Amino acid sequence: MTHHIIVRILAASTLSGASLISAARLYAAPDPTVASDGKPAIAVKIIAINDFHGNLRPPGDLMLNGAPVSAGGAAHLAGHVRELRAANPDNVLVSAGDLIGASPLISANFQDEPTIEAMNLLGLDFNAVGNHEFDEGRDELLRMQRGGCHPRLERAGRSCREKGLSPMIRSKVGRKFKGADFRFLAANVFDRKSGGTLFPVYGVKQFHGRKIGFIGLTLKDTPKLVKPSGVKDLEFRDEADTVNALVPVLRSQGIEAIVVLIHEGGHPGGGPDGCAGISGPIAGIVRRLDPEVDLVVSGHTHETYACRLPNAAGEPVLVTSAHDYGRLVSDIDLVLDAKTGEVISTAARNLVVSRDIRPEPLLTRLVEDYGRLSRPIEERIVGRITATFSRTPNEAGESALGDLIADAQLEATRSRRYGGAAIAFMNSGGMRADFSYAPGKKGRVSYREAFDVQPFGGTLVTMTLTGAQIEQLLEQQFPGCPNGQPANRILQVSAGFEYAWNAGGKACDKVDPASIRLGGKPIAAGKIYRIVTNDFLADGGDGFTMFTQGANRMAALLELSALERYFGRHSPLTPGTPRRIIRLP
Repeated sequence: MTHHIIVRILAASTLSGASLISAARLYAAPDPTVASDGKPAIAVKIIAINDFHGNLRPPGDLMLNGAPVSAGGAAHLAGHVRELRAANPDNVLVSAGDLIGASPLISANFQDEPTIEAMNLLGLDFNAVGNHEFDEGRDELLRMQRGGCHPRLERAGRSCREKGLSPMIRSKVGRKFKGADFRFLAANVFDRKSGGTLFPVYGVKQFHGRKIGFIGLTLKDTPKLVKPSGVKDLEFRDEADTVNALVPVLRSQGIEAIVVLIHEGGHPGGGPDGCAGISGPIAGIVRRLDPEVDLVVSGHTHETYACRLPNAAGEPVLVTSAHDYGRLVSDIDLVLDAKTGEVISTAARNLVVSRDIRPEPLLTRLVEDYGRLSRPIEERIVGRITATFSRTPNEAGESALGDLIADAQLEATRSRRYGGAAIAFMNSGGMRADFSYAPGKKGRVSYREAFDVQPFGGTLVTMTLTGAQIEQLLEQQFPGCPNGQPANRILQVSAGFEYAWNAGGKACDKVDPASIRLGGKPIAAGKIYRIVTNDFLADGGDGFTMFTQGANRMAALLELSALERYFGRHSPLTPGTPRRIIRLP
């Protein structure tokens, strides 16, 4: 069965201490009662974020116009939302996905319950599910909505930590994890068994008798980006087709204003609010959308834009994205005809979540509480480095950080006890931060920093592949072979394994088999080799289906444990010059 929900007008901020908005921060909002042609109108403010990823604390600086800007943090985000709401009591707060998943330790160590509680305090209305919401599978995502303690992790202190929270926060969030007060939306995610959607397909907000429909959905390629086993009973359908099929459903209910919240995006040019030369999936999706869609709030690509793209009728529709980690917020004004409910005008601006604003006290305390609970784990020193290990790849796609992680995984699984691996493969997308050298810390690396680099909690899996299968695996790194990567997706490899690829080669013929070597010797097509990778790739994640053909699979230890062991045995570590992968012209 298809689901929908209706939420009545939000009259004011759910946070305490609302104040008048600063004219220096915002452009002039529309008159809430009169349109440009003098007709009665309703001005609604839509406040949007995307790709928050559990960043309760202020994350790293945001680069704007080539300069670093301090921005973000849940308490300061709440302060900006408070002022935006004060500018117009007719408002709605939405997210375009990836609220949770790939989160810093302060949230991830407690199964992202702190982020859900923070968004409850913030007064979030809707979150369109993103791919990272599915990182731990459907059942854990459903728990995020419905509440309840994690069945395995409560006794370990990683779920339902109400006893460790201050009385102020405990009184607000409850004695047990209650789940999200807001609604997850997933219009294009269907349960194969029941035939219905996993979550409601849309939500409705009503202002002065006029309704706005919010359709929420994730990118159709989500199964390629998460562990396939966690979503095996789910079907992810085409984004534009899903939206277009729902337009007449909303119209039949008298809903003339339609907003799409979609966890998919693009890569623009032209500054923080421009879409000059935009590339990526969002342009193609919008180009197929029904003209009745009035606004698209996007995410996934961690980019910044607020511009107009052509829809199926060639008409411009406003499309926004607010970068990531709560460092920007999209301030969107939607003006409705008071008589018909149709959208008269749309305008948007992305605002920096600066820290020169009074942070929200409740959010400040929540972050302090979970920071205190996390501190003993976060501050433990795991090793030392002598220089920065960067995940930025060279022209061949190899990075110093990738070399380090692949070497750690190989060493952890060399013994027969853990699988007897000879080669390690690591996905670049699984590395979420650099190991940055800090002279003041004498190169010491904390567990928190290690977790920030590898936050997914993946398990290493050893398996057997033939030399021919390894060659086919390497070809799967490039577009068109056989699943069609969207761009080059180079796997990081362990020491002793090397190969060359030809940038001008044809699909499925970019890697010279003679260049694939292990220990200086060419691999043989018919010979078997033990390899190790994380369980995301082992399940065929990122389109690497060749891993699913591996024989004699064996689960080993956690990938983060392998990295910590490597630091313990080899510190201080010095980055080398990546030369394992060679790119030919």
